[in-house]
Amino acid sequence: MIYYDDHIWDFDLQQSLAEVSPQRREYAMRYRQERDQRLCVAAYRLLHRALRLEYGIDEAPVFNYGAHGKPVLQGRPDIHFSLSHCHEAVACAVSDHPVGIDIESTEHYTIEVARHVMNDDEIRQIEAAALPAVTFTRLWTMKESLYKLTGDDNNGDIRHMLDKAPPVTFETIVFPYGVCSACRSMVDNE
Repeated sequence: MIYYDDHIWDFDLQQSLAEVSPQRREYAMRYRQERDQRLCVAAYRLLHRALRLEYGIDEAPVFNYGAHGKPVLQGRPDIHFSLSHCHEAVACAVSDHPVGIDIESTEHYTIEVARHVMNDDEIRQIEAAALPAVTFTRLWTMKESLYKLTGDDNNGDIRHMLDKAPPVTFETIVFPYGVCSACRSMVDNE
C-alpha cells in the first residue's frame, strides 16, 4: 500500500523530533537544512502511521539494515517497507512482500536526460505523450522503485531495467508536482 504526505511544513518539527525514535532523531539531525530534516521526520511519521493502520503496530519503528543498506524493521522481518522523498513530499510503501518506492518531481525533465536513462521504446513513449515530463518521471520512478526493491542496477544498464525485471507489480500515482511509483515483488523471498 502506498502512503504519501505533501504537508511537510504543517507540523511542529521540534515536537515531532521528540516523538520519533532516538535512532531516527539522530539521523534527521545530521541534515543541515530544515527542509531535509522535515522530509526525514515526515517519512518516518508516515511509516509509523502506515504500520499502525496496516498492522496495528503503535511502537515507534526501529531499523536494522540489510543487504545494500536497506532498512528493515527490527523484530519484524515479515513486514517490508520503503521510503522516498522529493522536495515537495514523502512517500512510503508497506507490504507483506518486498517493496520499493520512489517519488520525484516532474520539474527536472529534459529529453537529453531521458536519452541517457531510457531505452528506445521508452523514449518513443515519452515523445508521444501529452505530458512528456510526467511519462518520463513515471518511467524513472518505476526504475528507481525497482532498484530499491532489488538493489540491482542491471549491471549499470538502467536503460533496460524494466525489460529485465523479475516478477513484480507496479503502482503509480501522479500528483500535480510529480509522480510516485511503488514496485512490489510477486515472489515471497526477494
